[in-house]
Order: sequence, then C-alpha cells, then structure tokens
Amino acid sequence: MAPIIHCVRHAQGLHNLCTANHVIHDPLLTELGHEQCAKLQQTFPRHTEIDLVTASPLRRTIYTALESFGPVFDSHPGMKLIALPDVQETSDVPCDTGSEPEALKDEFAGKPVDLDLVYKGWNDKSGGRFAPTNKALKQRALAARRWLKARPEKEIIVVTHGGYLHYFTEDWEDSSQYQGTGWVNTEYRTYTFSDETHESDLEGNPLDGDNASIVETIESRTRRGKEGPTPDREEQKSLYKRGTQGWDDQGLQMSTADREAAKVPEGKEVNGVRV
Repeated sequence: MAPIIHCVRHAQGLHNLCTANHVIHDPLLTELGHEQCAKLQQTFPRHTEIDLVTASPLRRTIYTALESFGPVFDSHPGMKLIALPDVQETSDVPCDTGSEPEALKDEFAGKPVDLDLVYKGWNDKSGGRFAPTNKALKQRALAARRWLKARPEKEIIVVTHGGYLHYFTEDWEDSSQYQGTGWVNTEYRTYTFSDETHESDLEGNPLDGDNASIVETIESRTRRGKEGPTPDREEQKSLYKRGTQGWDDQGLQMSTADREAAKVPEGKEVNGVRV
C-alpha cells in the first residue's frame, strides 16, 4: 500500500524577512523560524506513526526537519533524514540555491542526515534537471512522487518549499495568496496517493507512465479551514495557469534574469505573507 505523505513548508528563513535578502545563499532559519519548529514539534500529532523523514537538501529545510521532528529520530535509533535533491525550491536565485555536497557533509556531520543522494551538481540550476523552468519542475516533482510512492514506509514526512509544493502536490488553489505560495511557514498538509491513474500532466503533455498523483485528505483540508475536497484535476489545470501567471505578476519569475527584467518593487514577507 502506498504511504501517507505529510508535506511541510520550512520554517522562516532569513530570506523571508525581505526580498532584498533573496541574495543570501542557502540561508539559515531566523529566531522566529526556530520557534516555529518548536511549535510544530509540540502540535504535530503523529510523531509515533512516522517511519521516514525526508527534506530538500537546502539548510533551512534540513534544520526544519531535524528540529520539528526530533521525537521521530529519538524513537527510531539509527534513522536518518534522507535529503532529496528533487524537492529543492524552484528558482535559481541565491536563497533557493543549495550548498556544495562537501559543505553539507561538514555542517551535518554527527547529525542524523543521509546525504547519499546529494551529488555534485545538484545545486546547478543553469540547465537540465534542476533548471528553473516549468517543464523541469514538473518532471522532478513527478520523479519525487514516484520515488515516495514506491517506498515501503507507511507514513512519510517531506519538508520542502512553498513554491515547489504546488508542483509536487499539483494543487494550485490559493497559490498566489502569499509571496509565491499558498503555504505559511511550518504548515503541514496530509496526502494520500490517488486511486486514479493519470498519464498526462496539468498541461496535457503525455507522461511515460503513471503520474503518481496525490490528494489532500479531507481531515487536512478541514484543519486549515477548507470545505470539501480538493478541486478536481480539470479545475487544477485552470488553477495552474492562473497560479503561474500570478507568480509572474508578483515578480517571482523563477530565473534571476526574468526577475530583474520584471522590476517589481521590493517588499517584505511576514509569516509567509508579502506586505
């Protein structure tokens, strides 16, 4: 049986304080970010049910996972967080660009972090698999879903990023509610893999097999104040188009060159909200 997936947006990082901070390379968490992790650890109800924790290899996501889900590691001696390059953030700006594998190994030495999948070039967004394009993002989100669906564990944590989460979940409802996302820092939502088989993406492009679609549970939607089920796949196709356009309108194009060309005034972000 495919696992249950709990998706988590990382805690507040230094880059979330203002758009000027987007030039910070692979930023750390703020003091508020650490407090958010402590609160998530206290309120997350299923630590005892989790048997795998994964995260984007950026530092803010790794620290969010370690601090928020400490009880999981405490109750599973020998368990390590698996860092997954495919769930890194969308853009090529410095704050969304990860550190070299050697630097990560030095920083997390002695901590329960498995960096075996983090290879040289995982943080190169100039082209290929990690390019800041819709096509590449959809492909690696698909690869991540398929990898997770094939895992033997029953409940899995995925700590990742606000923008990427819309590609991963394929849920574009409220995707421009905040700065480039509909998720607030350390928000978690719960998903199951769909019983339906989809063989095309949200743009109608054919896939080389099952899309490994995931669907948010009703309990999860109720927890965040939503009524009824997630919009169906046909509606998501329209929401996807509006969502990506909304990001463009916010000046959040995924490549640095496009962002600079947009010349959208800087703002600041408070708890995930651009003001």
